[in-house]
Amino acid sequence: MATPSTVWLTATLFILTYAGLALGKAPGLRMDRAGIALVGATLMLLAGILSLQEAVSPQCIDYETLLLLLGMMIVVGCLRLSGFFRLLAHWCLDRIETPRGLLAVTILLSGVLSAFLVNDIVCLALTPLVLHLARRLRFDPLPHLIGLATASNIGSTGTITGNPQNMIIGIQSHISYLRFAARLFPVAALGLVVNYFIIVFIYRRRLVPPKIVDVVGPIPREPLPPLRRAHRWLLGKSVLAALTTVVLFFALPSQCLPLIALGAASFLLVGRIVRPEKIYRQIDWSLLMMFAGLFVVVHAFRLHVVARWGIEDWTWLLNHPVDLLSGVSAALSNLVSNVPAVLLFGPVMQAMPAAHQETAWLALAMSSTFAGNLTVLGSVANLIVVENARREGVSISFGEYCKVGVPLTLLTLALGIAWLKFVPY
Repeated sequence: MATPSTVWLTATLFILTYAGLALGKAPGLRMDRAGIALVGATLMLLAGILSLQEAVSPQCIDYETLLLLLGMMIVVGCLRLSGFFRLLAHWCLDRIETPRGLLAVTILLSGVLSAFLVNDIVCLALTPLVLHLARRLRFDPLPHLIGLATASNIGSTGTITGNPQNMIIGIQSHISYLRFAARLFPVAALGLVVNYFIIVFIYRRRLVPPKIVDVVGPIPREPLPPLRRAHRWLLGKSVLAALTTVVLFFALPSQCLPLIALGAASFLLVGRIVRPEKIYRQIDWSLLMMFAGLFVVVHAFRLHVVARWGIEDWTWLLNHPVDLLSGVSAALSNLVSNVPAVLLFGPVMQAMPAAHQETAWLALAMSSTFAGNLTVLGSVANLIVVENARREGVSISFGEYCKVGVPLTLLTLALGIAWLKFVPY
């Protein structure tokens, strides 16, 4: 049993780390979330709260999640380098005639791609394309960019590989990829429909076709950009690897997910077309570092603080594995971000009655992801869209985003809770 001083020191370091993660920076210092998590983990070691051997053990760091995320980053990175997203966006969006049509296709593309690929990278790839095409068609880009961000969060709810928090849940819960998708993909699909109608209602005056003066002439249509032979080879190889990966995800048990992702990544790294350093630049190393640091910080907090709480006696939460759990998860996800929130819920999930554990894990995945749409700060995907748009001269303010984010989050959460409670598998 930990001494009172160890408990207080662990709790203090944990609170300081999570406060930094919630703010996204350390006041007065040039530190991001990855640096804050790493410093927090290091302080846990230096204070003697955890030994180095404990910190690097599989009980502390979830290496399977890190490897799954790394493999998927390489797969999506190669798709991006090959021009896959650019071709797909042009092929679909260049045939759009109205702003509402552009919004519908943007939401569909963002949602479906984010369901099977990491939503943060999907937003990174699609934001400049959607912005470019909205401007070319002389549409207001704001509703489409908000639709891109919100749809990426909703769509990523549908599968284990949609976002980082689902990867953690998928690995720790041992729910198969097929069963996870069977329970949550329909909710994600319904959420995308709700997303479309909310944005259409709120921005009904902006989603009108532009009045083109006769002297200007018709809007020029941009042809699909040509690909060099090397890019065509990389495109074919990347698409093959991605499709094979998704098929194997459905066919094999969840324990195999990291190996499947690493196998696909290794297949793509073997070749003479692309320099490896170009692929490595597509990997979000700071996100992997943040995860590693968070695993250490949360493990120390569980070991020395949470273990004293008697979670197994929290009948008020354990007896409500969907509605109450989802509400607490959504609130915590907006307080400290969804990935740290999911890590904190580990002991609660383990204390759940066996009959409710799977439903509780699914409710946690659904609520922590849908909650990311509440504000601009709710998810990394939102920040990627907002920051990329700002660099291109399009400002999405906190209040402007919340016009869509608040009602969308409340409605999708209610939809998800009702689905998991009342729709049998």
